[in-house]
Amino acid sequence: MGLNAASYERGRPVGEMGGPARGAGRSGASHPMAVNDALLALLRPKPDLAQLDGEPADVLAAARAAVDVPAGLGTLASYATEVALPVTGTWSNPGKGSAQADIALTAPEDGVPLLFVEIDNCYESAQELAAKIDKYMRFCQRKVKDADGTERPMWRTRWWVPDGRHCDQPHPPLLLVFNRVGPRTPNTVIAQLAELTQRHWQGFAYDGFHMYDGKLPIVVTGMEQLKEHGPAGAVFRRFGRPQNQTLLEAIGNPRREAHDAREREYKEQLRRAAEQKRAEREARRPVCAGCGIRFTDERWKATEPAGWGALRETHPHLCDDCKQQAVTAERRAEHPQPEHQEHDQTVPEQKAGGTWLSRFRS
Repeated sequence: MGLNAASYERGRPVGEMGGPARGAGRSGASHPMAVNDALLALLRPKPDLAQLDGEPADVLAAARAAVDVPAGLGTLASYATEVALPVTGTWSNPGKGSAQADIALTAPEDGVPLLFVEIDNCYESAQELAAKIDKYMRFCQRKVKDADGTERPMWRTRWWVPDGRHCDQPHPPLLLVFNRVGPRTPNTVIAQLAELTQRHWQGFAYDGFHMYDGKLPIVVTGMEQLKEHGPAGAVFRRFGRPQNQTLLEAIGNPRREAHDAREREYKEQLRRAAEQKRAEREARRPVCAGCGIRFTDERWKATEPAGWGALRETHPHLCDDCKQQAVTAERRAEHPQPEHQEHDQTVPEQKAGGTWLSRFRS
């Protein structure tokens, strides 16, 4: 009944709601409750103050405090629990040895296209957790043919994630939330786990930052820290990094973002410098004294001073067309053409033996 209700509220098929918490009676349901706590800490739902009129002062104060904290990630529909990640088999019938994410978060509008979340109640050893991470890695590396016949990672056939940048396509990140219930010390387990899984998460240095192509980003935090500070708090430690960060920083690559920002700024400075240089050059471009148009690059170059042996430009203040007209006019002035003289229309002189004279002789 609970799964059916969740299916109705979230608008999803019942099959996507996970499975009943078998064994909850034996364990006291500590793990399902921890999953719920982590989900709420990531979601950080805001109460509607308009619906709290008439409530006691302490309730109103708590509600206002919840409204004032930084927002969480996504909506309730952004979260799925007990999500099978098949190493073999299918989505609906995963094979043995497959992984199962306690939470799968998809909130691309908040900068988290896909995040797997694993809750540990501090009962499992570092070796057991490392075996789980091996399953996550095998699932992320698994490729299948998509509906269009193209082979791609299996997880990309279900979830949309932007393509990584050139030569840097990490797998979806994994968040481990340690809940201090069991006897194991999280700090000790985390140190051992980082060493055991180093081959999965360690990137390689490149130009002041690290690339994580084909790697699995692993981030850890504590349940109490997550509940107190939420995803916007600097309470997340990514394996391989020396300091705590916010969740978005931990699953991202801030040093590469800063590097890319510097590259963009440098290119923008070069563009502005080139544009200013072009503007200054255009301001110096000569204008034809005859027609007023600006010189072409070829004409401008022809009018500039050349070497000692070069011919001197005869009309440096004129464009090509005006120069041609000026040269033509000068040549006409130097070599005037003889004027055309019309001949008088007189009767031509006839020879002595002409026809009209012979009439008088006859």
